[in-house]
Amino acid sequence: STQGAEIYKIQMTTTPTNCLRVIVSILLYFNIFSFLHGFYSEAATFTHQTAFTTTFSLKHKLTKTTSSKIMSSSSPEIITTETTNFNQPVCLYHQVTIPTSQEGPPAQKISVEDLTPTLKSLLIKSQMKNGVVNIVSRHTTTAITINEKESRLAQDMEQYFLSLAPPDERSSSVAKQEGVRYYHNDIDQRPDSTEEAQRCIENGWDIHDENELQKWRDQEPINAHSHLLSMLLGSSESVPVVDGNMVIGQWQSVLLVDLDGPRDRTVGIQFMGYK
Repeated sequence: STQGAEIYKIQMTTTPTNCLRVIVSILLYFNIFSFLHGFYSEAATFTHQTAFTTTFSLKHKLTKTTSSKIMSSSSPEIITTETTNFNQPVCLYHQVTIPTSQEGPPAQKISVEDLTPTLKSLLIKSQMKNGVVNIVSRHTTTAITINEKESRLAQDMEQYFLSLAPPDERSSSVAKQEGVRYYHNDIDQRPDSTEEAQRCIENGWDIHDENELQKWRDQEPINAHSHLLSMLLGSSESVPVVDGNMVIGQWQSVLLVDLDGPRDRTVGIQFMGYK
């Protein structure tokens, strides 16, 4: 009202302290209002864009599965499975021999073997419902990886790997390249360290005897490129197990890549979790 405005004018004019208080109060009022308005808008947007679903299944345990998806093309959908009741623990290790699917004597060929059927069979026998399965290669010229098991892709893998690390010109590989040499393949100069000499002795080779030393050198393959490729690919994989199933994609398989074959190989498989 006019009277109210006049009183306010008089207060501001006649009392500087009151004037300052009024200005501060007005600023605080608008700041708080803006904050509340922004908070309400964000909360409303979040509530509108977010959907949550929770399901419960009671078998041998209580499992909670929560699905959360922000309604945006760039936002991920997250499905979480939580086990809250664990039964008998499982800790099993298997050493498994994987026969080669290729024919002929070892010729430094590259081949791919599918471990997935073996893993699934052992998982069923273990009765493990939740946990992890670890797969490790037991050779320095093989590798473990997860990818698609497809015959023509296996041929692509062989060609690509051999282009990355071509075989030594002294090797028995049909893909050997002239002018390519690796230090590891200088067999006549090995063992050239106390560590390698000790490993030879521990594996039954009396390298202090000249005849035994020559026998050891004769059986050593020219395969440095196979070692290098094994390092690039890696020697192990770990796969989660949820509700009794390995968590891998529809087209994924756990593969053993033999980089110096064809030969029968062994892998270590360990199951750790709960029934």
